[in-house]
Amino acid sequence: MGMSVTISAATEHDAEQILKLQYLCYQSEAALYGDYTLEPLTQSLDALRAELGRGCVLVARLGEEVVGSVRGTVDGDGTAGIAHLIVHPRMQRHGLGGRLLRAIEQRLSGELEAKRYRLLTGHRSEGNLRLYRRCGYAPVSTEQISRKLSMVTLEKTVTLEKDVVPDLVASA
Repeated sequence: MGMSVTISAATEHDAEQILKLQYLCYQSEAALYGDYTLEPLTQSLDALRAELGRGCVLVARLGEEVVGSVRGTVDGDGTAGIAHLIVHPRMQRHGLGGRLLRAIEQRLSGELEAKRYRLLTGHRSEGNLRLYRRCGYAPVSTEQISRKLSMVTLEKTVTLEKDVVPDLVASA
């Protein structure tokens, strides 16, 4: 019998696994842009532990192993910044990234009253861009960071889900 992936709030005990997974996942991004100095590859364990104390950090677990993670915060205007959505390479293309994204959106709008979601990704990161568009995000701006990298900002407005209560409706 196989195990299922569960999504829950990260704890301080998850920091080392998240950092190792982040390092693994950002290797392909670094190769894509020819830049191995990307912040997720140089972040320290102490800096990650500090992030766990701010905002919202979720992890996806397969048994005891952290196989995905995402982070989010909400600013004073109600804009939720979503960052560092990562999924272990062997778990990619099975819907886990979309599940993590929906989970962080629900947490940020429900508990922290976000009114809109905002995230950034590199202009060459086609897989990321496809996922975000499929989840309802639209590009709102592009900023050139260096000769090799432009960051695309995507946003989505929080909407009340009409299908949140499907179990309460009986069908004939």
